[in-house]
This record gives sequence, structure tokens and C-alpha cells, in this order.
Amino acid sequence: MKHADVIAKLNLEQKCALLSGDTVFTTRVYQKAGIPAITLSDGPNGVRKQAGAADHLGLNPSVPATCFPTAATVACSWDPALGEQIGQAMGEEAAAQEVAVLLGPGLNTKRSPLCGRNFEYFSEDPYLSGKMAASYVRGIQSNGISACPKHFAVNSQELRRMASDSVVDERTLRELYLTGFEIVVKEAKPKTIMSSYNLINGTYANENRHLLMDILRGEWGFDGAVVTDWGGSNDHAMGVQNGSTLEMPAPGGDAVRELMQAVQSGKITEADVDARLDELLTLVFDTHAAVQSHSRTFDADAHHALARRAAAESIVLLKNENDLLPLAEGAKVAVIGDFAQTPRYQGAGSSAVNSIKVDTFLDCLKESGLASVGFAPGFDRQGKPDAAKQAEAVALAQKAEVVLLCLGLDEIKESEGLDRGDMRLADNQIELLKAVQQANPNTVVVLSAGASLETPWLKHCRTLVYGALGGQAGAGAMLDVLTGKVNPSGKLAETWVNAYADTPAKDNFAGPGRMVQYREGLYVGYRYYQTAGVPVAFPFGYGLSYTSFAYSNLQAASNGVTLTVTNTGKRAGAEIVQLYVAKPGAEVFRPAQELKGFAKVQLQPGESKTVTIPLDDKAFRYWNTKTDSWEVEGGSYELRVGASSADIRLTAVVEVAGTGAPNPYAGKHLPHYTSGKVQSVPDDEWATLLGRPVQQGKVKIDRNMTLGELNHSRSPLGWLIWLVLTALLNASYKRGKPDLNVLFQYNMPLRALAKMISGAISMGMVDGIVMELQGFWIIGLVRVIIEAVKNLVLNAQLEQRLRNS
Repeated sequence: MKHADVIAKLNLEQKCALLSGDTVFTTRVYQKAGIPAITLSDGPNGVRKQAGAADHLGLNPSVPATCFPTAATVACSWDPALGEQIGQAMGEEAAAQEVAVLLGPGLNTKRSPLCGRNFEYFSEDPYLSGKMAASYVRGIQSNGISACPKHFAVNSQELRRMASDSVVDERTLRELYLTGFEIVVKEAKPKTIMSSYNLINGTYANENRHLLMDILRGEWGFDGAVVTDWGGSNDHAMGVQNGSTLEMPAPGGDAVRELMQAVQSGKITEADVDARLDELLTLVFDTHAAVQSHSRTFDADAHHALARRAAAESIVLLKNENDLLPLAEGAKVAVIGDFAQTPRYQGAGSSAVNSIKVDTFLDCLKESGLASVGFAPGFDRQGKPDAAKQAEAVALAQKAEVVLLCLGLDEIKESEGLDRGDMRLADNQIELLKAVQQANPNTVVVLSAGASLETPWLKHCRTLVYGALGGQAGAGAMLDVLTGKVNPSGKLAETWVNAYADTPAKDNFAGPGRMVQYREGLYVGYRYYQTAGVPVAFPFGYGLSYTSFAYSNLQAASNGVTLTVTNTGKRAGAEIVQLYVAKPGAEVFRPAQELKGFAKVQLQPGESKTVTIPLDDKAFRYWNTKTDSWEVEGGSYELRVGASSADIRLTAVVEVAGTGAPNPYAGKHLPHYTSGKVQSVPDDEWATLLGRPVQQGKVKIDRNMTLGELNHSRSPLGWLIWLVLTALLNASYKRGKPDLNVLFQYNMPLRALAKMISGAISMGMVDGIVMELQGFWIIGLVRVIIEAVKNLVLNAQLEQRLRNS
């Protein structure tokens, strides 16, 4: 242990107290032992240090900070160097605000386009996600503080997120949902990592020994601290034993007593507590020193400029019929759409940043060189039909050479705690687009959304530009692209399907019950569409430019490729060269091809450059469930180099030596997984892949019953609480603004009551509530009262001992 001398000074109670938070965002301090407190803060795309009363949902005001583009946006840059610069700036702001741990980046694999938090995650591809996330971590930690990659792992939906069980086969777990985290841990060495809320194959992530000890600490060599998601601890003692370091936010004295009793009863050992405490002390001492020595100021203007550049380099040009863009200086434009005056530039929830300043499209238009003929909001932001607004917009469109139509998803569509109900733009926006296009065919749609959309309306616009969620400077970045000051180079980090019905997990996403079955296996995103032959609207890796590029002179080996890329157009630009690996006729089933490398190259008109893309140890491997290890199937592999997953320009064949492992699927009937057509995998085939049969369990009245499941209780009080929460939730939907507090409560299990409110409720009180909900009304309420009194007394005694120690 690194800190045996400090740990030796502490008694068991003090040790146990240190392993949970003191407040919503701070750890405990022990001055006599020389242990300072540190502050943790949300921050996937900017620091969210709260100024007053703290909460984990971003409901109360926070200190102003730079709001950078979200991860879903920056992933479209395919530029780790840019990600590192963003991370460095966020880390600088965090340290200046005395934040020691920045809770981000988020890198969960985008299993379904409907996940409400997809704006916070990078990609459907683990390699791209891992490389981008690693760059953020390097940047953040260059300031001496800690990044905290999240949510580890298999956290793919918001519905019942604190009690859902992600059931996934081991190969899919390893290849799709852990590889990104593996890249981050091995390449960027984060000082902390955040465990996810959900269970994985029946065990909560935060106490999952296979996940935290066998893989994270054992195989990958992670020696940092694991932090629970806020309220994500189920069994604190088992978490400590199985690799979880710090329980957040502030569970109070009950958590301390729980841990002490676990040691005293032999459930865990004091050595388990010491191991976790050693990890925590390393984090505290290292980051506290960095914060203390850091400047309390940063260059806000420089960070705003970086945010603008990041947004511009991440914009994806999806359609540009007849080269309508870029617009010439002085072009007469009509600006239509509510998003032009009130931008959608970030997602809702714990990642929401109190931006230092926010550029709007209308304000930036004044300095763009374009000639505006006027602005019309065009539509109601919450989707209500408004004929007068539409008529005003159509009349304005007729006066312009080009219409800049700002459309997108409103705040209710994308939020932490809430999954999307569909992939559609609001009907009133589509009706407006059709009407405007009739009035002026030169219509450019500027799209603000943190996730992919269905685009049946594509034929009604001449040009489509995807700005995603561009951060506080996104509006200026968009005008830089529209006017040609920046040549768009972004490429999609997730596939855009023609319809949600085409997606592989549609029947197993956010359904009834706590169990979420990952029946699609390896076939997520382009891995599914290309293997199963499903047409898409825009493929993974797709994006247009104002110039063109030629690929030539491919030289390939098993350790990488080299090729020449030439700018064959008239404008300087950047090309993202993508390397996919395929094994036609493979014995062990696999997707048709997989991204294994990429490079971004800047080229002047007519310029050629040699581009080298290395292949690492992940290029040819697969997880073999029979040998329980990574293996390589020997033979011929195709190395495919392209401008997108569907635009392969050059191909070479290389021979790769195999490890000689047996086929783990020999003798097993897995036709859907062999073909990749996994939308409707039958129960027996799913059980064969998983290695066991699976049945959706019934709702249980226990500590993990969510408040949104109280209608299944046997208590009138439970029914009333459910009715009130449901009414409040529906009312917030009608207002067009999600109530994040109600959303969190709706999906929160009863045990979280004892974890989220600073010890005011003990687990004994929760057990009394459970008894009441089970139908033991009087006995349950009496137990709640007795446990409440007991909790007050014991908490007061504990805090007095800790203060005096």
C-alpha cells in the first residue's frame, strides 16, 4: 500500500467513513490525519460546479464555465488531438474552480438511437469511442486533476436505469461494451472511473467482481479509484470487497455502520477496506495538491474560440445538392426557425453547463458577410401547430435567394433520465419545411440534435447540415461552415437509419420489466446494417466536403496500412481516412467489417500526403468463450480503406497467424448470429449464445422496487405516490420541459432513499417502507418510525465521534 502510514493512524470507523461522500460533491476531511477533502463535479462537456445548494441533476445554479460541444458532436470530428485540447481546457477550468475530479467523459456504446443520453456519448463503435475518450482523459489530467470515464458498463438506456439488468453474452460484453473502456484505461490511465447504475447479468455493476476486479483491475491493470454513480450503490460492503472505492453522494452514517458491521461479521475483511482506502488516498493527495497549486483564472475568450473551432470541425455536411453551399458573401438569406434565436446547444441533466456566454445564430449572422432579409420563428418549439408562424415564414422565404431553416429536437426529446419515444422531427417542423421549400427550393436545413433522426423529409431540402449540439459557440461555427470560412470535415460517428423499425435492438430496448436482453449480440450500429444488408439513410463514417479526395498506393501489412491521399478539389480541406477489417468466410461468426483505425489529414488543393494507419492488438482479435480469452482466427483478412463504412476506396489482403483456439460455437445452432439478422432471435438460440435460459422476472416489492413501479405494490399509500409522480411527469411533458427531479425519482429504487439524502433515511427505514408496500401497513409504518429515531440518535453520535477524533 502507498499510504500504510496514514491508514495506520485511523480506526475502523474513520476508515469506513472516508469511503463515502460528506456532501453531494465532496469527500470527507480528517485534519488530524492530514487528509483533505476534495470536490468532484459533473463535466462531460464543461464544468458544472454548483454555486450554492448542490444536487446531482443540474437543477440549482452552477458556476459559469465554457460549454463545449457534447461528446456526440466532437466524435464527428474523429480527431483525438482536438479532444485532448478540449479536455485540457475543461481540466484547466475545473482546477481553477477547485474541482479535483471531473466526472467525464461518457463513452457508453450507442446500442439504440433512442437512448435519451446519447448526446453525452461518443459513438456506436467502441474503437472510436475509446480513442476519443482517451484523448479527453489525457487532456483533463494534464492539469494534475482526475478525469472520471463513465458509466462502467453496459448502461444503454435511461428507463429504470438504477434497477435494470443488462443481460449480455460474454463475447458481446468484451468486444462492444468494454473495449472502449479498455482503450481509455490502458492508453490514458484515468485516476478514477465511474461504475454504472445497472446490473450486469444479475449483479450490480458497482459490486460486480467480474467487472471491477477480474477485468478492470486484473486484466487491464487499473490501480485508481472506482466511484459509484450518484446513488448507484446497492450493497456498499460488497462494493468495497469487489473493487468499488467511493460511495457517492452522501449516504450518511448508515453507510458507515453498514460497512463496519460487514467487517465485524466477517462478510468482508478490514484488508478490503484498507485496499479501497489506499486507492482513495492516492486520488485525494494527488489531485488536492494539483488544485492547490493551480491558478484560479483561465482565459475564457480562448476557450470560447476553442469551443467554436471544435464545433466547426465536428459539423457534418449530409447533403449539398448542386453545391448550394458554401454561400457567397452578400448572399440574401432568410433565417427561419426558433432554434436560430434560442439555440439547442447542449443536453439536459447533470451535464448541463451554466455557459459563460452563448452565441445565437441571429447574432453571429451580423458578422457573417451574408445579407439577411429577416427572421421568422416559423414553428412552436414544443410542436404545437401554428398557422400564423408558418405563413410568416413562407412569406419571408420568398424574399431570399437562400433559406437557412434551423430545425431540431427540443429539450424534452433529449435528456438524462428520459429515453426518446421516436426518432422523428416534430410534425410542425416537417410541415414548415415542406411549405418553405415550395416557396423557395434553395432551402438549407441546419439541424440541432444530439442523436440520429429519421429523414423521410430529406427530399424537401437541397442541403442538410448537421450541427449536433455545438456548445456555447456552435452558432458561430455553423455560420463559418455555411459561408465556407471552414470546409466541413465531420463524419458521422453513428449510423442514421431510414426508420427506427430497422434497428437491431428495437424489440429489446426500454421495454417492460427490469431485464434488458441484449439479444442482438455483436450486431450494433453499422455492424448490424452492413452484415444483415439493411439499407440506411446515412452510413457510419459518412460526411461531405466542399472539396474532393482521391485514395491511391495502398500498402498493407498485419500491423497497418500506408496510402496516399490527394485533394483533387479547389479548396483546402480535411479528410478522415477509415480502416476497416473484414474476414470473409470466417469460421467464427463476426460482423461484415469493423473499424480498427482512422486518421485525419489536412490537404491544400492539389496536395498529396502519405497517410499511415497502424493496427494494434485489437485489430484481429475476438473473445473466445471456450478458452475464456482473446484469440485470433488465422487466415486471410481484408483491410478496407474508405471515406465511410459504405465508401471503401482501396482493399488489400493480408495473412494473419491465428492462435489455434477451437471454435466456441462448434456444434451450436446459431443461424441468426451467423447471418447477422438478429432482430428476432428466438428464445432457444438466445439461450444457446448466452449459455443459459432467460426469463423476464416479475416486479418484486423489495429495496430495488422503483418508485415508478409502486402501482404494483399492495399499499394505498404506494398507489397514491405513484399517481402523484405520474401526474407530475405527464404535466412536465405537456409543458415541453422535462422535470429532471421527477424523472429521477420515478426511476429510482427505494434503496436510493438511503443513499441520496445525506443519511436522513436509513436502510432500516427503507425496509420498513418495503413492509408497508408489501401490505403490512401498520407494522411497516411503526418500523419506519422506530428506525427513524434510531437513525437520528446513531447519526448524531457518529458525527460527534468523527469530529472529535
